[in-house]
Amino acid sequence: MATEIRVPTLGESVSEATIAQWFKKPGDAIKADEPLVELETDKVTVEVPAPASGTLESIVVNEGDTVEVGALLGQIADGAGAAAPAPAAKKEEAAPAAASAATIVDVVTPSAGESVTEAEVGEWSVKVGDVVKADDTLVELETDKAAQEVPAPVGGTIVKIAANTGDTVEPGKLLCQIDSSGASAAAAPAAEASAPAAAPASGGSSMPPAPSAAKMMAEKNISADQVAGSGKRGQVLKGDVIAAAAAGVTAAPAAASTAPRGPVSADDEVREERVRMTKLRQTIARRLKDAQNTAAMLTTYNEVDMGPVMELRKQYKDLFEKKHGVKLGFMGFFTKAVCHALKEIPAVNSEIDGTDLIYKNFCHVGVAVGTDKGLVVPVVRDADQMSIAEIEQEIGNLGRKARDGKLGMADMTGGTFTISNGGVYGSLMSSPILNAPQSGILGMHKIQERPMAVNGQVVIRPMMYLALSYDHRVVDGKEAVTFLVRVKESLEDPQRLVLDL
Repeated sequence: MATEIRVPTLGESVSEATIAQWFKKPGDAIKADEPLVELETDKVTVEVPAPASGTLESIVVNEGDTVEVGALLGQIADGAGAAAPAPAAKKEEAAPAAASAATIVDVVTPSAGESVTEAEVGEWSVKVGDVVKADDTLVELETDKAAQEVPAPVGGTIVKIAANTGDTVEPGKLLCQIDSSGASAAAAPAAEASAPAAAPASGGSSMPPAPSAAKMMAEKNISADQVAGSGKRGQVLKGDVIAAAAAGVTAAPAAASTAPRGPVSADDEVREERVRMTKLRQTIARRLKDAQNTAAMLTTYNEVDMGPVMELRKQYKDLFEKKHGVKLGFMGFFTKAVCHALKEIPAVNSEIDGTDLIYKNFCHVGVAVGTDKGLVVPVVRDADQMSIAEIEQEIGNLGRKARDGKLGMADMTGGTFTISNGGVYGSLMSSPILNAPQSGILGMHKIQERPMAVNGQVVIRPMMYLALSYDHRVVDGKEAVTFLVRVKESLEDPQRLVLDL
């Protein structure tokens, strides 16, 4: 009786593999669980063990062939005395396997929000074999809105990492597996066959590149010593070549030194550092450029005397902080002033949808925050219904979450207008770019004492330049100027905010 050798399940999104090499040939005696053939996918190599002892009767696919999951690879003929113990061995192994499966916990890509359908895998904080505690950070995912840390749902040992840094994953996609039993020493070696792990460069490997990897290196003019292999014994896989090409490795070092890109000299190129753009940074770049290309963007300017607001802060800041548990800053006043102006000039609080204009009868104000990963814009929802104290509390909460990388998609979506404060970095004047599909963005700047004419006399006043960038397709010049004047009036007479004037 013959036993079939078939392609095993290779992962949630992997449907085919390439035959890398056979370890046995027809006629060879084999033992149960002995490696027979090595399969290569875009990301990992997997050794297929013998399902039973006997003699390798036939091989039906050759090295370099591509096969689908479940495809027949070969057949094993029962050897003398091998047939009887084989079923017993398999039966005995079934129980531990079932017990082990119960302790394996899948960690999958979490849902990141209604409008987010994918994320990019950032840096892993763990590797196969590491012991983790519940809530330890495993990996950071980068979406087009923010970075999100994925915590360990249970304590245990990492036995499989299913997604490499730079991979794009959808919600529900397997990221890694944790053995929560605490006894996973036996599982770790098996996991290594299907987990990306640090490996020496292929130049120091005794394994030749996988067939598909070798083909791709030839196509892209990449030499083997330019690619770090992640396969067994440092073998270069197709995914390694894809990663190297994405990182800008497109020619052998010798060619690069004789043909430097553009005007950059070879000496300068050695001193350069090439890093992968995060998905967040790529999206920031794309969205800002799209806004410039799409909107009829125009900016109008004004200036505001910040003296009244500063005096009000100075008088009440201690009492305000004692009562509300948050410091009285400028953003509360600016957000409230913007909400008043949006109510009067609704065009600034609208957006274009095809040939329609959508007027928002609510004020979700985005507050641009700079982080080490890039610009993010968390949203203060229904800011028009909040007091200045409530706005300050919410901005403080969102700011902390932004710095800690804890912002969720619910914190980042739905804004109808944006405020950007370049003044915290010392900017005196700038023209902010729209946060599409919004039709307006207010730029705050540095407060600087300047000589001003007041009632016929020159006095020194703390002044701030304001800039309103708007979509001229939606907002007329008169509306934009009026909006900015209303913001100025509210800030120069903050009692208007209290009296809703």
